[in-house]
Amino acid sequence: MIEFRGVSKSFPDGTRAVEDFSLQIPPHGTTVFVGSSGCGKTTLLRMINRMVEPSSGTITIDGDDISTRPAVALRRSIGYVMQNSGLLPHLTVAANIATVPRLNGVARGPARERALELMATVGLDAAMADRYPSQLSGGQQQRVGVARALAADPNILLMDEPFGAVDPIVRAELQDELTRLQREIGKTIVFVTHDIDEAFFLGDQVIILQRGARIAQQGTPAEIRDDPASDFVAAFVGARERRAP
Repeated sequence: MIEFRGVSKSFPDGTRAVEDFSLQIPPHGTTVFVGSSGCGKTTLLRMINRMVEPSSGTITIDGDDISTRPAVALRRSIGYVMQNSGLLPHLTVAANIATVPRLNGVARGPARERALELMATVGLDAAMADRYPSQLSGGQQQRVGVARALAADPNILLMDEPFGAVDPIVRAELQDELTRLQREIGKTIVFVTHDIDEAFFLGDQVIILQRGARIAQQGTPAEIRDDPASDFVAAFVGARERRAP
């Protein structure tokens, strides 16, 4: 379980991105942070693997304060998928996927075998193993990014708007693929998006955030949809319906 206890984050320019945030994220499910730009959702995500350090408060994983763990070791134990895949352009698909196992001391042969296994898991043909990122479509690159995040078999997978840069059809395919994967692997997934439809489709628990990472409402998609906690939530949930043709 991941737990935030009274976490705040201020930046040197005076921006207070997170204000006294507390939340328990249960294991083996998908928790989605959703909100408009600047609400602090990505800052929250990046504090879990210490890419951003909190100004105050505590974050624990299974009861252990993450600030007591070496940051690099912590990051290698947590999968991370970003919007534009973040693949290394000079490495092949297989080498990109094998990056963390290799850093953790796994020999080249077993690391490549693991990469090929994960390519199959995320729906990529093994024939793509020796291609470079520039030779892949955007959707294929994102699948490689997911495979790389899973390569070290982490318990936690952080996903920062991973499908935001692909077209709507590919995005729907990737969302379906993620739900299938989650049924198979049962990771603790923390997913960030600004799209309420995506949040409701993917999330077991959805956290709607206002500026300063203040929780406007948390619950299952059905609970939030059927009983919005405030006018803000009702407007946010209904925004996409109003924009629909």
